[in-house]
Amino acid sequence: MASDNASSSVLPVSENQAGTPPPSAAVLLIGNELLSGRTKDINLPFIAEALVARGIRLLEARVIADIPPAIVAAVNELRANHDYVFTTGGIGPTHDDITADCVAAAFGVDLPINPEARAILQAFCDERGIELNDDRLRMARIPAGASLIDNPVSAAPGFRMDNVFVMAGVPRIMQAMLSSVLPDLRSGPVMHSVSVACDLGEGTVASALRLLQENHPAVEIGSYPGKTGQLGRLSLVARGTDETELEVVRLALETLVTGLGGQLTD
Repeated sequence: MASDNASSSVLPVSENQAGTPPPSAAVLLIGNELLSGRTKDINLPFIAEALVARGIRLLEARVIADIPPAIVAAVNELRANHDYVFTTGGIGPTHDDITADCVAAAFGVDLPINPEARAILQAFCDERGIELNDDRLRMARIPAGASLIDNPVSAAPGFRMDNVFVMAGVPRIMQAMLSSVLPDLRSGPVMHSVSVACDLGEGTVASALRLLQENHPAVEIGSYPGKTGQLGRLSLVARGTDETELEVVRLALETLVTGLGGQLTD
């Protein structure tokens, strides 16, 4: 389970009541600007929250440079290991926008100008009185066999190739693209969460927390120190699909804290 701070917990992967694992996903954030620190990514938190609400488990996220062999390898590895892969970045008109090329290479297909994508871009340019030049036309190159992802913000579409969803890196555009594809994805049981804040340290609660986790294997239990920047504050968080069991765990966490001499905090 991800957090704003480092966590000491080791989390299980639960299954739904039918015994079928919920759909899993990975995110591939592409772009040198992310690795240089120049651009602060906000796409990953948005995607994570949207997938949680859909009952899709985000199990992996990577940030990768604009290096074609590395992108091709990452796409192939992630699409083989997860139900869904979402990429962001690298589908614009400039020379370093190489995601479409790499996805085509990963699937071993051609990268032609897509007639539908070209028509969308032509209409967008005509409406604004700008030329659909060769650079802008690069954004109509779509791997053979892919379907388009609508872009209501700036027209240039993303695309879906099998279980890989290729989206823009600009947050507003990415969010619109993701919203358009989510309804078509297989969903699973939605994860809910409860939390208990206290003034204890992780070393104090670790053994009791480990035992509680063993007693509730279908619930993910984690500890997160200093989440609000306050010294001495520890957040104990439990996540799961069964809200009744989560309430049991929440009460157990409160008992754990007070039993160890701690105070519950807001």
